[in-house]
Amino acid sequence: MSRSPRAVPSRARRKKVFKAVKGFYGRRKNTITSANAAADRSLQHNYIGRKEKKRNFRALWIQRINAGCREHGITYSRFISGLAKAGIEIDRKVLSELATNEPAAFKALVDQASGASA
Repeated sequence: MSRSPRAVPSRARRKKVFKAVKGFYGRRKNTITSANAAADRSLQHNYIGRKEKKRNFRALWIQRINAGCREHGITYSRFISGLAKAGIEIDRKVLSELATNEPAAFKALVDQASGASA
């Protein structure tokens, strides 16, 4: 029986790992053992970062909404509860865009929210 060469798949695996760690410093970019560990860790950080990105943007939107509310003399929590009581369902992303780019529209929402909560 003829010998089955295994160089092609193993080289392909190594090439895939080295491509993933291109640009890393030191031994992590050119030694397969270190590169494997670095590539695995980088993929874990990527996964975690995709989740953190959502948290960070929601926190940013809340800060922008709060700043817009404070300009009109109402707190963020009273504003959100007032919107809920008024039956207005707008997500925080759109509210932050209104607070930064459309102050007149945001003022109208603040008036409705404060009227509903009072």
